[in-house]
Amino acid sequence: MENNNFFAHETAVIDQPCTIGKGTKIWHFSHIMSNCSLGENCNIGQNVVISPDVHLGNNVKVQNNVSIYTGVNCEDDVFLGPSMVFTNVINPRSAVNRKSEYMKTTVRKGASIGANATIVCGNDIGKFAFIGAGAVVVKEVKPYALVVGNPSKQIGWMSEYGHRLIFDDQGFATCPESHEKYQLKNDLVHKIN
Repeated sequence: MENNNFFAHETAVIDQPCTIGKGTKIWHFSHIMSNCSLGENCNIGQNVVISPDVHLGNNVKVQNNVSIYTGVNCEDDVFLGPSMVFTNVINPRSAVNRKSEYMKTTVRKGASIGANATIVCGNDIGKFAFIGAGAVVVKEVKPYALVVGNPSKQIGWMSEYGHRLIFDDQGFATCPESHEKYQLKNDLVHKIN
């Protein structure tokens, strides 16, 4: 399926109604369900499922084999690594219908979630946070935090360019790539303008 605004591979299934932004690409065997909103310049990899009422901002990159369930929303510039997992019910049982109990999870601007990570529902991911491959997130993640492991544990801080921030005694750090400066104060990181 091709139109003036976005590209969808012929094997992709797109239910109506939904909104798909200009420049977005949807690849092989992916399913975009009704009432979704995908921003501009997103890339939806192979074998991705986006459930009803999910919102993706602009420039969201969804790698192969990711399911984004109802209750999950991603802001601009989010990266979802291959085969990472979201949940949307805290106590699922096959014989119990809990569709009215879907919990919300928001992935804030610029956050990256590594391959095979699991995000347990109801735990928001802060802006520019970095979730390591295989991590199991069971609590909220602060902006710019680097978390790894099962259950996940914060082990540091990351710049907007995805580099580890090393803070000096006064609580200042510089990204080695962008040379942008950051401050760590009260266990929160802020970029200095």
